[in-house]
Amino acid sequence: MKQYRLLIGGEQVDAASGETFDAVNPTTGETWATHALAAAEDVDRAVRAASHAFESEAWRGLSPTRRGRLLLRLADLIAERAEEIAKVEVADNGKLYKEMLAQLRVIPDWLYYFGGLADKVEGRVIPLDRTSVLNYTLREPLGVIGIIIPWNSPVLLTMYSLAPALAAGNTVVVKPSEHASASVLETLGLAAEAGFPPGVINVVSGESEAGEALVEHPGVVKISFTGSEKTGARIASRAGARLGQVTLELGGKSPNIVFPDAALDAAEAGVLAGIFAAGGQSCVAGSRALFHREIYDELLERIRLRAGAVVLGNPMDESTQMGPIANIPQLARVEEMVDAARAGGARIVAGGTRAAVEAFPQGLWYDPTILDGIGNEAEIAQDEVFGPVLTVLPFETEEEAIAIANDTRFGLASGVWTRDLKRAHRVARALKAGTVWLNTYRAITFNSPFGGVKESGFGRINGAEAIEGYLQTKSVWCELSDDVSDPFVMKV
Repeated sequence: MKQYRLLIGGEQVDAASGETFDAVNPTTGETWATHALAAAEDVDRAVRAASHAFESEAWRGLSPTRRGRLLLRLADLIAERAEEIAKVEVADNGKLYKEMLAQLRVIPDWLYYFGGLADKVEGRVIPLDRTSVLNYTLREPLGVIGIIIPWNSPVLLTMYSLAPALAAGNTVVVKPSEHASASVLETLGLAAEAGFPPGVINVVSGESEAGEALVEHPGVVKISFTGSEKTGARIASRAGARLGQVTLELGGKSPNIVFPDAALDAAEAGVLAGIFAAGGQSCVAGSRALFHREIYDELLERIRLRAGAVVLGNPMDESTQMGPIANIPQLARVEEMVDAARAGGARIVAGGTRAAVEAFPQGLWYDPTILDGIGNEAEIAQDEVFGPVLTVLPFETEEEAIAIANDTRFGLASGVWTRDLKRAHRVARALKAGTVWLNTYRAITFNSPFGGVKESGFGRINGAEAIEGYLQTKSVWCELSDDVSDPFVMKV
């Protein structure tokens, strides 16, 4: 039984209360590790450690170039341990090993990118009308950043915030999901070996009490949260009450639009990737498929046949295509939403029930599910399921497709499948979403900005824009003239 502790001030420590909680493998249903259960006192210790590190010469005195090199070193260490960390992540959340390993192999790129960006942050000289004054700006870090992440891709989602925050010169306290904390602790536990000063990177594992304490702590300048829109709204409200800043990367109900001229083989693969890859447990899941009526029946039948053939099983096996639902509360949510849709008149095209995997009878399995026969106003078409559940909707015109796609309170991602380039870019402009994929789906990288509109959040992660969210601008004025001005008149 692996035992994980908190990471505070460069040391692995127990919770002040001595309490722990279990990590359950969703594939086997068995407890495989324990974690220290952080409470408000532990969060306070972590924030104080981060505050001390932020003010210390060991961190603040580093040149941006040297700071960047620490990120590069951490990237190298993660690359060396990619297979080991990926296995831990599979044990924690049940996602496929081949996907987790693919993520761990590209995660260092986030640190390489932002490590290289650390010494590219520059101020500027302002050309004032008063030529006797030198006015320039400094770009400075904010302070202690609280990072709260979900359970679906813990290390990758941590890097989205941690890499730009550290590159900008901040220190961090990370609160991973209680359903998947181990891989984050394994990864960020490498900080000392990489050469980071104690307290620059801290991790507190725990439940809602720890998250709330981090959000409300006066020593935390900004919260970067990834998760549901309801939790994001609460975090924004509580942080805002003390004038804390937030970046929110929230949920989605992303449309995957297939026009009749699309390459159907590619579109079929894109629709499958959008919803059944990762068991639909992704914020960008293409959970609403919009098919033109000309191809509706054909494409729906194709997707139905593919859904029925999806291989469920051990996520460590190369042949497995979909693992379990990550935790019991999430499985219950999937079941409740599908049952409610069925009761509301939805037709179950495929799945719609728990699945059984003989080798893992205690696993949290759910069949790849397809629903149709309902409108876009249905709850299942409007609320995020975060599971392998696809709602299929017909459309007849480009204008109707855009209207259906935008008729949601979310705006995170979207897909468009067509051979008509004019239409593709026309629709991309019309869609209200932070990301539009044309003839592809579920693609992301370190140097392209990502984020949502509407209730999918605000702020951007990844790309050069991301580091801006962790900096503040200071304006410095220097009078070069010896003239004495009137003290009762503002200098303009």
